[in-house]
Amino acid sequence: MKDLGYLQKYDAYGALLTAAQREICKLYYLYDLTLSEIAEEKGISKQAVSDSLKTSRQLFDFYEDKLAFVRRTEGAKAALEGFALRHPEFSEEIAAIADMVSPENA
Repeated sequence: MKDLGYLQKYDAYGALLTAAQREICKLYYLYDLTLSEIAEEKGISKQAVSDSLKTSRQLFDFYEDKLAFVRRTEGAKAALEGFALRHPEFSEEIAAIADMVSPENA
């Protein structure tokens, strides 16, 4: 099973990858293609796909260690959820703010 944590990191840091790395990650994480399917699609070896994904994951981890965007976003969303439980009268506004702080909307 694919690590969904890397999907979040792709959303947050994907723009920092090379175009080729970004495309391979998109095919792998968003379109759920296998390494073999990506290799065939891109005309490269399965090992090249694997190496690109490994490098991308290392970069995602590096960026997250330095910037902590995903971790801070998750913390903000948890705080908003807690506030929503205590103040249901603001649920629509809180949902709108939670959508704004999601990495895929950044």
